[in-house]
Amino acid sequence: MRKLLLSFSLLLIGLIALSQENQDSLWIRNNYIKKEFRIPMRDGVRLFTSVYTPKNPTSKNPILLYRTPYSCAPYGEDQFHGFHNYHLKHYLRENYIVVFQDVRGRYMSEGDFRDVRPYLPNKKGTEYDEASDTYDAIDWLVKNIPSNNGRVGATGISYPGFYSTMAAMSGHPALKAVSPQAPVTDWFIGDDFHHNGAFFPMDGFYFYSNFGKPRPKPIMQYPPGYAFKTTDNYQFYLQPLQGLTKLMGDSVAFWKDMFNHPTYDTFWQARNARAHVEVIPSGTATLVVGGLFDAEDCFGAWRTYEAIEKKARNNNRIVMGPWYHGQWASNDGTHMGNVEFGANTSAWYQENIEHPFFDHYLKEGKEETKLPEASIFITGENQWKQFDVWPPAAAKNTALYFQPNNRLSWSKPMASKAFTEYTSDPSKPVPYTEDVHLERTREYMTDDQRFASRRPDVILFETPVLEEDLTVTGTVLANIQASITTTDADFVVKVIDVFPDEFKYSPEDKYPMGGYQMLVRGEIMRGKFRNSFEKPVPFQPGKIETVKFALPDIAHTFKKGHKLMVQVQSTWFPLADRNPQKFMDIYHASATDFQRSTIRLYHDASHPSSITLPILNK
Repeated sequence: MRKLLLSFSLLLIGLIALSQENQDSLWIRNNYIKKEFRIPMRDGVRLFTSVYTPKNPTSKNPILLYRTPYSCAPYGEDQFHGFHNYHLKHYLRENYIVVFQDVRGRYMSEGDFRDVRPYLPNKKGTEYDEASDTYDAIDWLVKNIPSNNGRVGATGISYPGFYSTMAAMSGHPALKAVSPQAPVTDWFIGDDFHHNGAFFPMDGFYFYSNFGKPRPKPIMQYPPGYAFKTTDNYQFYLQPLQGLTKLMGDSVAFWKDMFNHPTYDTFWQARNARAHVEVIPSGTATLVVGGLFDAEDCFGAWRTYEAIEKKARNNNRIVMGPWYHGQWASNDGTHMGNVEFGANTSAWYQENIEHPFFDHYLKEGKEETKLPEASIFITGENQWKQFDVWPPAAAKNTALYFQPNNRLSWSKPMASKAFTEYTSDPSKPVPYTEDVHLERTREYMTDDQRFASRRPDVILFETPVLEEDLTVTGTVLANIQASITTTDADFVVKVIDVFPDEFKYSPEDKYPMGGYQMLVRGEIMRGKFRNSFEKPVPFQPGKIETVKFALPDIAHTFKKGHKLMVQVQSTWFPLADRNPQKFMDIYHASATDFQRSTIRLYHDASHPSSITLPILNK
């Protein structure tokens, strides 16, 4: 009977949701019209643009612009975007003019596409970049779309987040508010396809086998990507990267660009979206949004906010919630994988942050909503917190030291010579999750790490059971003192919350949460870049060296009764590509280049390895 009642309740909830969707869809069609335009840019190239306007406007209304490389489909003035499935329907209920535009060279827009097109700071005449394309689009819209109030907002998630950053840099006086969300920011240092120089093959190969295909003329649909003949990504990616290049073929330009630029050279530096954010006008407010557990662009959200805060003079804010990539725009922000957050954090954000932000800056006569500088969800305690500055001024950077016998301590180690040793074998790399699947999961960002703790090539250190809550808010720094027996190796550092053995969310937990080792933050560092991303250097076998790097910010409370664990390993597969553990151009490595390396992590008085935590309440 209990199961029957539960099934009936779920069915009823589904029917209610479907009814609401149908009502929303019908309301939108009854109250909006769609027009399609080809808007000319300064060099004569025309960009395909879909414009949704209220049928019978009773006042002048703002424009909300989405520029995307992923298509503004569906095409055809009688074909409507599925607004009812997203919180975008709020803006239609508020009579916004909503605009979607295919960026230059994608789908139905003319011109040539360039990935993360570099910003040109001194454009002349018909010279263009994504900022100028945005400027030209806005200029045309405010002059040609009836009943607009001359105020424009722009937003987008992920790659469209990059175009939002470029929009903020356009300098158009009508652009009053921009929200870059999980913005692509730096594809070599921390977003999507590289982390600290290590290539992420699952993301790169899966994405570019479709997205990167050439488009000689405007089209409505790109051909499909690579047809995988396996469901086991671990087995598929156990091949040198050259093997992936053969499968990719010769037509994907950016794949070849990535492989031909193995260091942080001018090619990558020109694609660093943070480099010129000082040009954002004071009259353009920015709201940077991201997810604490965003597998794609967590780095981009934190570092874009940081760069704007340091360089620009505009009104700049940040929101970070407990979300996977884009989850804040969904209907459900209650959990991430097995970890629960106690409330629908996505709905709270939409109602209390994003909608008030755009309404305030774009709608005439709208009362100001005082939004905090930083709205951050603290996981663990599962509470939204507001801060006047990020990282919080009260957070104190505190070193937590590796100790003998797998311990962590706030005191420096006292031993005269101590290390923990493991062998990294690239033929049997440490998996990033314990299950078998093909596409990279989003849930790995909070996955249980007990499977990794059991491997001999994963070294763990942990605190005693915490006697009080420990809240960490800001950038985590890894300071590893290590020697290796080869000329290169990677270092993966994971910060983990170990739940009590008796822990349960409820008696109905589907997964055994007692003793759960929740990944709070993990990051990889390609060892040869330890001193410089521009000029890599080999290790000297047997020599103790410092490998120091930043992990993206965290906002987490390790609760009383829990433990804090750090895991260190040298493979994280196939999330990151395998390092041959030989100083070389890894993109062009052959199978014979891969070799084992014995790695020692030192934790003694002369060579204290540690992580530095920005602690809010210690």
